[in-house]
Amino acid sequence: MVDLTADVVLSPVETSLYNNVQALLKEMRSQSSSQKGVHRWSLQKKLEDDPSCSVSLIRVLVKELDKKLKRVSKIHKPQSYTHVIPMLHTLYYAVIQSGVMIPSSLYQTVYECLMKLLILPSPYSAVALRTLRSIKMEMNTPGSLYQKRVTAEQNLNNDHFTWQEKVFVLADPAVFSAPLEAAVRKHLEASNFLRDTTTMEISVVLRVLQAGLGTSCHSSRLAQALEALEKHTVEKYFQEVVSAVEKSMKHGAGGRTIYLNKLRNIYGDILTASKGRTTLDHGSVCSNAMPYPEINFLLWSDEDDLWDLLADFAQCFHSDSASVDEDEKGKRDSGIERDIKESDPDDTLRSLATKPGSVIKRRNAFKSMKPADRLSLMQEKIDVFPGSSAVVKEDRRRHTARVVVMGDDRVLGRLARTYHSIRERESKRLLLTRKLKLQLYYVPFSNVESLLSLPVSHAESLKATQTDWYFVEDSQDSPCQNGCRLSLASTLGRVDPWYNSNINSLGATISKLAEMHSDHSEPPEQSLPLLDTLCYYLRCGMQPVNLPLYSVKMTRSSCGVSSVVEDVFVSHLDADIPEFRHLKEKFTKEPSARRKKSTVELFGAVMSVSYSKMSLSKRKVKMGEAPMTCGVMITSEPAALTSGEDHLTVRFDSLNPGYNTTIQTQNISIRTMEHRMLYVCLDKDSRRTYTDVHRIEISPCLDPGCSIRSRFSVSQEREPLISKYLDKVLSLPINTFTGVTA
Repeated sequence: MVDLTADVVLSPVETSLYNNVQALLKEMRSQSSSQKGVHRWSLQKKLEDDPSCSVSLIRVLVKELDKKLKRVSKIHKPQSYTHVIPMLHTLYYAVIQSGVMIPSSLYQTVYECLMKLLILPSPYSAVALRTLRSIKMEMNTPGSLYQKRVTAEQNLNNDHFTWQEKVFVLADPAVFSAPLEAAVRKHLEASNFLRDTTTMEISVVLRVLQAGLGTSCHSSRLAQALEALEKHTVEKYFQEVVSAVEKSMKHGAGGRTIYLNKLRNIYGDILTASKGRTTLDHGSVCSNAMPYPEINFLLWSDEDDLWDLLADFAQCFHSDSASVDEDEKGKRDSGIERDIKESDPDDTLRSLATKPGSVIKRRNAFKSMKPADRLSLMQEKIDVFPGSSAVVKEDRRRHTARVVVMGDDRVLGRLARTYHSIRERESKRLLLTRKLKLQLYYVPFSNVESLLSLPVSHAESLKATQTDWYFVEDSQDSPCQNGCRLSLASTLGRVDPWYNSNINSLGATISKLAEMHSDHSEPPEQSLPLLDTLCYYLRCGMQPVNLPLYSVKMTRSSCGVSSVVEDVFVSHLDADIPEFRHLKEKFTKEPSARRKKSTVELFGAVMSVSYSKMSLSKRKVKMGEAPMTCGVMITSEPAALTSGEDHLTVRFDSLNPGYNTTIQTQNISIRTMEHRMLYVCLDKDSRRTYTDVHRIEISPCLDPGCSIRSRFSVSQEREPLISKYLDKVLSLPINTFTGVTA
């Protein structure tokens, strides 16, 4: 076997691809946002136009990965790992896009290289392991990656591979004007009207046979033969190909020979069935790029829209219930139900529970959740017990809902609130979690001109649908005037440079779509950078960054009546006292010389503050203060960015900037004095502004699905053991390419 990692002379094709890879890596270090993502997209289009060059690209990537590995072993610095991620994802995409047979010797070299990368720290080793598993699957069963991906994305019905996917893109109407919405919708839904089941089935059959049979498969002739067949005949061969792939995967490496023989038989049958209606053509490999998935785009005007979309998707593939809502209603009764029965099938939870018994109990008119269902809700929260296998059984959910939100910090704030609501509903009755895997993605976009308030129609609809959610214009009377509304996008970009290069740069692409739409100009048929990049993100961005959620309890006083409102936020909480806004603006604009001569010292109003001080020993010390302040700005600092614990940075603004104070904490309580009131804004969203607030209590938001004792009869001895391996804090998992660094 030729050592492909040795210093050998590259062919002209490999030299060109090597320059492409170097430009792609250099792009990550570039400070220019206009060129971000261009080289990766160009390389992707080159692979689509000429799938045969994928073999040369794989050789180049293996050579570069080997160089990086040698460098990492000498330097041992996190900065030396960053280029591993783009090369791994490019390698995966080259394999899945390849329309030719990849030599076994090359696969073996790739496999050995990836095995060496497993020594890297997390999450780099996690991405390497995921890539390794994909490569091993493709080694044993050529064409399987393409078949599984396209079959799931296109929802192609078959009896052997039942995984299905759906993509929902939710755009925030606060930043998407009507022309922009129309342009983006037209762009993302471009392929929906061209979707044809038979065409997709032909694509799968053609690609699998090309990857498995190599040069013995005459691609052009096979494509003509498939086009000449009737729909039901194409479906028959599609079913046979999927069946062959699934059987081969069950047998592993030992089933490769049988699998290839089956592909040869299918290939011969197709040519025979075409009945001579094709002409012999030994032309080049057919270019059949991976088809786009169906994308459902909508403006996210109502928070319940996401639940409805997920419920409808779950209903499409489950005939066991008429609908999710009917299922939920059907489980309600008088409120009295027997607790967990002895016959519940989950052995793991039963071993942690007390002796089975029939306990009559009432719980919000819902039947107590079974242990197996509770485990399904907690499966992403539970680690592995020492010396044992994973507590959670293999994930058997066969459908995936990929939800992409577009907007700034405000849309992530809305997603956090909705995600918490979904977990809360699921904790009462498991409806979606046991059927769907929910994957969340974020495409940052902020239009400066659209930082104004929503149209009145949207404001009225929000008032009508949200209890205690007050719509306030972005005016001088609102605390939500911070123009920097892409702080979370910046956080994700710093955690994952590859996300920063490809996804954070899409804002300029989205803006250009609006210009093209206004000029009534059509993009070239194969020039869909936003759609191409989004599909790349959906297929490769599988490593989550968990953004912590915080619960805020606000005590409001209006007309002498006190009420408590609860909400959650993910990035910011701004609170100020309206009486001091104009004074602060005037004071900060005054020349410093005049400020020093001022005989009157203005600070602000008195606030009572109680918080837990963070320390290196991680012991929480209760602190109390009564600062003079005119406003409070609270910012979330995720552990993914600080390499420590999740915490809040709390800044108290005084009218005299010299008296500003800042603290770090995870729990804080703020109460106004002197009958003053606060205006509170969550996640910089004027639609989530609360008035007449005199007390704020903030703490990490607990996951409604992780309450053990309240849901189960868990023994006193075993509950601490479970809690030790259970992260009860609710986080918003946003998928990236790298994930959280250790």
